[in-house]
Amino acid sequence: MTATHAPRTSPPKYAWAAGLMTFAAVMLTLVGILDIFRGIMAIAEDDVFLTTRNYVFEFDLTGWGWIHLALGAVAVIVSIGLFQAATWARVIGVAIAGLVIIANFLSLPYYPVWSVIMITMSGFIIWALCVARKEDFGDPFDSVPRGDR
Repeated sequence: MTATHAPRTSPPKYAWAAGLMTFAAVMLTLVGILDIFRGIMAIAEDDVFLTTRNYVFEFDLTGWGWIHLALGAVAVIVSIGLFQAATWARVIGVAIAGLVIIANFLSLPYYPVWSVIMITMSGFIIWALCVARKEDFGDPFDSVPRGDR
């Protein structure tokens, strides 16, 4: 005799959602660390940054450094919450990634290639955090899927 089993629908959904959350957490950690380094370089007024004349959003380079340093530090802290699939971390992660996009857009003339890379990475973070649904997540420490109990 052969037994037929009902198809498992929750483990693939959970794996997909958990994969996106892990992707977003790793990317947000990377964006945060890179933003921290960028902030430190700007605060130290390193020669890495170019200055542009007559730019509408002309700000002090040290001020930009503090903005990037703060955003990077918060991004790293929020990514720790994302590794635990916390809802608060998802919401704050989208907000932080949005602020990183705005900050890098405003600093495009100082370092254009780096800003475009950071904008793209932050866009992927927002996508990954918004596409996964809450019901796709189970208990991350639970080894037996909920449908198999």
